[in-house]
Amino acid sequence: MIAAHGFLNTSAALGADLALVTCVVAALLLTLGWRLAVHERHAAHRWVQTAAVCLGAVPVVVLMIKSFVTYILPGIPDKFGEGSYAVATVHALFGLPALLLGVWVVLCASELAPRRWRFSGFKRIMRISYLLYMLATVGGVVVYVVVYGGGST
Repeated sequence: MIAAHGFLNTSAALGADLALVTCVVAALLLTLGWRLAVHERHAAHRWVQTAAVCLGAVPVVVLMIKSFVTYILPGIPDKFGEGSYAVATVHALFGLPALLLGVWVVLCASELAPRRWRFSGFKRIMRISYLLYMLATVGGVVVYVVVYGGGST
């Protein structure tokens, strides 16, 4: 099966392009949600943040975990010094905790997490989650450029 060519004018397949755009949109939504919270629009903040976390989870679950396990993990530690191995690993080290923390915050805020796993005082946890997601997003862009290049194919 041949993967469809992407739309971002690189050598990437369609899935990689969609993953990149989806994660950047999720990061923009998280930033919008943060601004809503600053302006005390908490109901809108909750909806936007929930949508952003769910949107950001899709490419991670559908594409990124499998790609990392298939292509990067077998080369660690032997090939860690090669560009794509190092940046993809660092990206994963920020991205997976960011995703898990974001999902946990959404579940707790929606009172869907088991009672013993819930916490109060969301502000600090949300700030950490936001920072991790932004670092992971920047890392994802770096991975994309390293792996697929920035120019036309």
